[in-house]
Amino acid sequence: MQDGVVIGHATATVKHPSLTGWRLAIVQLLGPTQKPDGEAILAVDNLGARPGVRVILNSDGKRVRELIGDDKSPARWFVCAIVDEQYK
Repeated sequence: MQDGVVIGHATATVKHPSLTGWRLAIVQLLGPTQKPDGEAILAVDNLGARPGVRVILNSDGKRVRELIGDDKSPARWFVCAIVDEQYK
């Protein structure tokens, strides 16, 4: 699991068929000091996280493929929780 901040959403007219209908969030990963860590990634977002919101991501490819319902999906990351800033 990894912390991140949603920085936007992707819209794609051409994508793997398994991703049709799924919201795709662009997420900047955060390191242990809560500073940006590497390049932003694309994550399946079924929770509706808005830009600027901290999220917890999971990189379990098998689990995201189960979530999507397609064993051939190229998806790897998904948003598994939205961080409640009140308890930060």
